[in-house]
Amino acid sequence: MWIDGEDAVAGAVGEGGRGPFAEEALPANGHSPLRATGGERRVVLGEPECTGGCCGYLSVFVQRHGGILEWSDWQAPGDEARPPAFHFDADQYDAEVARASADRSWQVFTE
Repeated sequence: MWIDGEDAVAGAVGEGGRGPFAEEALPANGHSPLRATGGERRVVLGEPECTGGCCGYLSVFVQRHGGILEWSDWQAPGDEARPPAFHFDADQYDAEVARASADRSWQVFTE
């Protein structure tokens, strides 16, 4: 999960951890957990090498505030650093999630 040129998931799940598989984060049906509506929801973005069931998951609240989309209230596994809150232009965010959901080119690498 790249934000401002940095992998926010890798820094918070530690060496050997993983982010969500593309088919979980960007399913073909367009119902991505990354989409934001008026309500807030917690989205799991990664887990440490030992699994999230052991040490906890990296997760964030995703919520819309009018024209701003916010990722905040991070929970991180173990002692790993928690990313800061991020704010995105809601229209740009929606367009990027839609674009990424429609781009199935990564499937070549998973089959």
